[in-house]
Amino acid sequence: MTPKIPPKKNNWSWRSQAFRGLIYQVLAMAVIAGVVWFLAHNTLVNMRVRGIQSGFDFLSQTAGFDIGESLYPFDSSRPYWEAFLVGVSNTLRVAVLGIILATVLGTLLGVGRFSRNALVRGLCLCYVECFRNIPVLLQLLMWYVILTEVLPTSADAWTLGPLFLSKGGLNYPIPVWGTGQLWAAYGLLPGLLLGWVYRRWAVRQFEATGQPRSMVVLPLLIVLLASVTGWSLGGAPTEFNRPFKGDFSIENGGALTPEFLAVLMGLTLYTASFIAEVVRGGIASVARGQSEAASALGLNRHQEMRLVMLPQALRVIIPPLTNQYLNLTKNSSLAVAIGYPDVVSIANTALNQTGRAVECIALVMLVYLITSLGTSLLMNWYNSRAAIKER
Repeated sequence: MTPKIPPKKNNWSWRSQAFRGLIYQVLAMAVIAGVVWFLAHNTLVNMRVRGIQSGFDFLSQTAGFDIGESLYPFDSSRPYWEAFLVGVSNTLRVAVLGIILATVLGTLLGVGRFSRNALVRGLCLCYVECFRNIPVLLQLLMWYVILTEVLPTSADAWTLGPLFLSKGGLNYPIPVWGTGQLWAAYGLLPGLLLGWVYRRWAVRQFEATGQPRSMVVLPLLIVLLASVTGWSLGGAPTEFNRPFKGDFSIENGGALTPEFLAVLMGLTLYTASFIAEVVRGGIASVARGQSEAASALGLNRHQEMRLVMLPQALRVIIPPLTNQYLNLTKNSSLAVAIGYPDVVSIANTALNQTGRAVECIALVMLVYLITSLGTSLLMNWYNSRAAIKER
């Protein structure tokens, strides 16, 4: 007969280590809450004594200033909260594009450090040591000076096909929005669904048969084909709004300002040097026997790196790679130094006009906190999927 185990009783005695630990945590939280309350109360009292207004009611007031660069039209008659949204969208635009470009460039540089060509290895090493050891603010200023001083004026803009590059930025043709573009956007939705379904099927087939199938190229082709199908059903429009040289500037088409280009180039090139070292360290952590086994199976150098080394190194690469993504997002706040209207620049303008320093700084902190936490959650989810599943 199996003896009965008596139920575990909660020990609320001071001799219990668990009870003491709980009391210490409660006291610590109470002290932290008290310090925060004291600082907030003291700040509000001092602001009230000095006649300084506080609160976030200013967000509904008219901004009274224009923003030269935004994803959607904004003028001085719009409220402050819309101005902050423009700043957030500009910050996210730089951060997302910078993360994508820096990842691609950094991965190529990190893989290039293992090239059998001494020239390629040397160039990758020189790039990393050069861009990694120059402060990012100096690099932003350098690219801004190059784009605004070295490039020609709009009248003598460099032309590459339909593209124009000058001190005014990069001008490019954009499609004239119509039914075809709308249907192409609609086609992306079923395309993404079909690509996801195919990829899950390909993974199951690989696990069942061991035969590899396209996990990236074919899903992308499915998405592209669905979008092209929607574009064709919408009449297949091919009209473009093309830029041309005007009397004083490049007119029509789309444009990327020199401020945006300087921020994007500076952050991308700077962060890519760190990502290259992360990738190099991840590949170096894979046992040498894996490379020898791949060679014994007859895999060439490209297949060895793509199918054997990088998948195993990915588990080591992801955590430090997350830190570089966070650094790039936070470094985008330096864009204010060259006049790019990100959320920090908008907050500075609002602060000078309204005097709500605490509120404006709090909003900027909240924006970067949310974006950083969102990036961390996404990368942690991806890290959990890439981690080795133990039985």
